[in-house]
Amino acid sequence: MVERGSWFILGLIHLSPFVAFFIPSLITRLYDVAGDDANFALLQHRAALFGLVVIACAWAAVDAGSRKLAFVLTAVSMVSFLAIYAIHGQPISLRAIAIADLVGLPFLAYVGWKAFLPN
Repeated sequence: MVERGSWFILGLIHLSPFVAFFIPSLITRLYDVAGDDANFALLQHRAALFGLVVIACAWAAVDAGSRKLAFVLTAVSMVSFLAIYAIHGQPISLRAIAIADLVGLPFLAYVGWKAFLPN
């Protein structure tokens, strides 16, 4: 039960950025990038890729066979963002996203432990 819940929490962390694919105005709110900025299209594509993370987390919540891959996808998403955020001086406009990923790290560690070191 805890493992499934952890996967759902990780999926929820990635849901908001995924929804930005369907509601592009969220990109401006989440990343402080205006719709006429050339980076907007890149962030919209990034939002679509978050759909893969959401689907992987939801799938992992119900299928133990998918958990290793789902862990890797989710870990790359979260850890790479946190590293990039730190390297670029922790921009204030991205702080909420960094906090969400930081909150998710214990859940990520738990599901990774369960996926790779079962019982």
